[in-house]
Amino acid sequence: MEKVRVAMAMSGGVDSSAAAAILKEKGFDLVGFTMQLWDHRRSIPAGDDYRSGCGCPVEHLHDAREVAARLGIPHYVVDFRKEFEHTIVRNFIESYRMGLTPSPCVQCNSLMKFSHLFDMAKEAQTSRIATGHYARVSYDEKNGRHLLLRACDRDRDQSYFLFELSQSQLAMAMFPLGNLEKDQVRAVARKYNLPVAEKRDSQEICFIPDGDYAAFIERYYDEIVGSEVEQPFPPGPIIDTEGRMLGTHSGIHHYTIGQRRGLGIAHASPLYVLELHPDGNTVVVGERSRLGRRRCRVEKINWISIPRLIEPLRVWAKIRSRHEAAPAAITPLDNENVEVIFETPQSSITPGQACVFFQGDVVLGGGWIARFIEENHCQRS
Repeated sequence: MEKVRVAMAMSGGVDSSAAAAILKEKGFDLVGFTMQLWDHRRSIPAGDDYRSGCGCPVEHLHDAREVAARLGIPHYVVDFRKEFEHTIVRNFIESYRMGLTPSPCVQCNSLMKFSHLFDMAKEAQTSRIATGHYARVSYDEKNGRHLLLRACDRDRDQSYFLFELSQSQLAMAMFPLGNLEKDQVRAVARKYNLPVAEKRDSQEICFIPDGDYAAFIERYYDEIVGSEVEQPFPPGPIIDTEGRMLGTHSGIHHYTIGQRRGLGIAHASPLYVLELHPDGNTVVVGERSRLGRRRCRVEKINWISIPRLIEPLRVWAKIRSRHEAAPAAITPLDNENVEVIFETPQSSITPGQACVFFQGDVVLGGGWIARFIEENHCQRS
């Protein structure tokens, strides 16, 4: 019997490397692909030393190449840096300027990694694509749809980041780590004597290894966005929920909903960012108790387990990657937008973040949190 040929995404990390080893052991014919997405030397201010372990592409490329050689599979490096900058980084910068908090890892998976891996799979004449994500896929014969499921290891589950995958992508997708825990994955890497077996996981957004989003946005705004705006990061007022001015900010890109640090305001009790108003360039702050909300609008929905939502439905909704999914009701507003009403108030529902809906282990679908649909905390002029 002819072996099934698989396009394997190889990042140079332990997860994708172990996933490749698992598929190789099972008899699949693998072709490894490593995508160059960002030159990290651009992310480090002039004069700063490059910190080890922060995701150097050269290191990752070398590790992916070494793993492929160890497993005896062909390996190709493909340069998508221009596409990544235009599609992911530009959106990241402009979203923060508009008072939104984007989820670049979600968009990178759908618009870059899986989209391009899907195309490369066709060119390489492979019938499947595989990654090192902690998730699972199955097929529902009853409704004829491919399903995305949570990983068995809930602490490692990455299905939240994959909710934008299409039916055609899920039909080809393989996630060899979906049934494993992290210690089992490292055991696989050790078994095959892979050089990345003890390599630590990356934590920050890949193109901002030092975690300073605001500095990155200011440094690359002109180069990447290329706008002729005279003052792209204007200062503005910080006000409370009654509209009283408490201070001045140096640009709303410094803030996100729920933020406490960096406000620079002396107050009797801790203050948190409640809202960002880009039209008035205003930051609204208040006490922690004001962060809880029950309702939000979610837009640009991608349905997975169903073709569309036609009536209200009970789900578990997750409003950010590390949020504990909470019970909620979703009601269709139109084909691409829904209203979400949680049973209990959820802290820091943040416009720009992804909201993903689950029923048990199955990902129903998900979309993007819009600006608040309930009455504002303060009156705007």
